[in-house]
Amino acid sequence: MRIYIPADSSARSVGADQVAARISELPYAEIVRNGSRGLAWLEPLLEVETEQGRIAYGPVRVSDIDSLISADFAHGGPHPLRLGNIEEHAWFAAQDRVTFARVGLIDPLSLDDFRAHGGYAGLSKALALSGEEIVAEVTASGLRGRGGAGFPAGIKWRTVLGAAGSEKYVACNADEGDSGTFADRMLMEGDPFTLIEGMTIAALAVGATQGVIYVRSEYPAAISTLRAAIATANLNGWLGDDIQGSGRSFDIEVRSGAGAYICGEETSMLESLEGKRGQVRAKPPLPALKGLYGKPTVINNVLTLASVPMVLADGAAAYQARGVERSRGTQVFQLAGNIKHGGILELPFGVPLRQLVEGFGGGTRSGRPIGAVQVGGPLGAYFGADQLDLITDYEAMLAAGGMLGHGGIVVFDDTVDHLQQARFAMEFCAIESCGKCTPCRIGSTRGVETIDKIIAGQDVDTNRVLLDDLCELMTDGSLCALGGLTPLPVRSALKLAGV
Repeated sequence: MRIYIPADSSARSVGADQVAARISELPYAEIVRNGSRGLAWLEPLLEVETEQGRIAYGPVRVSDIDSLISADFAHGGPHPLRLGNIEEHAWFAAQDRVTFARVGLIDPLSLDDFRAHGGYAGLSKALALSGEEIVAEVTASGLRGRGGAGFPAGIKWRTVLGAAGSEKYVACNADEGDSGTFADRMLMEGDPFTLIEGMTIAALAVGATQGVIYVRSEYPAAISTLRAAIATANLNGWLGDDIQGSGRSFDIEVRSGAGAYICGEETSMLESLEGKRGQVRAKPPLPALKGLYGKPTVINNVLTLASVPMVLADGAAAYQARGVERSRGTQVFQLAGNIKHGGILELPFGVPLRQLVEGFGGGTRSGRPIGAVQVGGPLGAYFGADQLDLITDYEAMLAAGGMLGHGGIVVFDDTVDHLQQARFAMEFCAIESCGKCTPCRIGSTRGVETIDKIIAGQDVDTNRVLLDDLCELMTDGSLCALGGLTPLPVRSALKLAGV
């Protein structure tokens, strides 16, 4: 009997390791520690291979195992925790999983499992193409960066391809520091070979021979999983000096960050990778022309690079067919905060916020009305309950005064204190600022003081004008998005507060 029990950090945090240890005592059990399926409220989610397919039970605690055995769960027997085939679950079946197609389905460190489910099909095609042809395919797909700005990946790659220099890099930004985001971690822990494959395709496209994955130090399981997968890929000829006999070379190393939010900004990440203090670089020059160690560098985040294999395997047109307007393909949404059904969703761009929060998420966990939804991490705008019909694509979010960012959605009920949320956003910027530019370093500090005065009722009208001036200065004068985007949550929270 093969039993799948997630080794994902979120599942482990609620007892998956203890469940696996107890199940492993059964003489007929073969345990596979897979990634999480993404239905966080049902973790630990246990799946059993049966003649009926993979039958799920969850959430399973150690105290449930005796009753599961009595119910003959090994053959999909009836039990209060029985969920049936999880892929037929309404929450799961409505998704369109592209980047997350294998997460939860396979053994993350089994190369055979990965390949049996379509892994390395994209790279195999890329090995027969020139760099220009790969870049053209990625450009035609409409793939945009999943980190925040939504910059077209193909244009960035073309810049690096055309840059002078025999030494180039591919850098994956896995410093996932936004509140309410966890998709990067889940993919690295649940399907690391997809990221490795995407980075290798990027390297072939631009002529890079070395890659680096910059992972936040708070993700030790992801780091160890990636390193094990990289070793396996090298051993089997999918990385190294002669990839699958093609004569082309590429290798990857994993580097751990030091806990600074600012290192999620691409130039600060480069400074950290070079052993310096994580601090924003002025642009130009662009990292695509002068990046890591002064060499042309492709910088994309995990979800961007992990989307590339499908583009090459199925063709640009198949990817382009998903989504709306200029937002093509799928977005991995992460539902968190005060929400009944939190977790991972992958859907084509264009789904309304209401469908995500109320349809999939089931509303608030507290059962109270929704008070606010923050989209795009700590630098994203707050939207009220009357704005939930907003469409989730890059341009629609921008037009509404927000941003889609990394796809994180944090829900609050009607007890939320909007003024305190505005203060939190400004204080977050003050704490996490690298200190290089005055608008961010000083503006955020003065911003906290000004919001405190507004909260205290001191000269509210005068201080509101002052705060607007500070926000305008930070938006126009900051070197990077930390200072430049902090006014989004501040202003939107104040608007919801009626100030």
